[in-house]
Amino acid sequence: MEAQELAKLTAELAVTKKAQDVVILDLSGLSDVTNFFVICSGESDTQVKAIADAIMDGTAEHDAKVWRKEGFDSLQWALLDFVDVVVHIFLPKVRRYYEIERLWGDAPQTRISD
Repeated sequence: MEAQELAKLTAELAVTKKAQDVVILDLSGLSDVTNFFVICSGESDTQVKAIADAIMDGTAEHDAKVWRKEGFDSLQWALLDFVDVVVHIFLPKVRRYYEIERLWGDAPQTRISD
């Protein structure tokens, strides 16, 4: 699966669990680390976990495996690293604190809605 398709799939899977403010940042040409960030918010640690689980389960059905995952101890900021796509799932206050969209403000953004 191509990186752009995977980014879109992960964003759509997040929406199935009612993730809020889902954004895809296209980092192609801006970063050597990854091609896309998918950023979203969940209202509680339970919802953050549900969003992460839905993404891992849904991408596995397309043979896309998570290379690394972090943040599952506190579930304030869960990260799923698919190498070419990195998914960030935040509690709203943590997302406001780190402002990843602002840090990568020159990256083209696509907002996903349900």
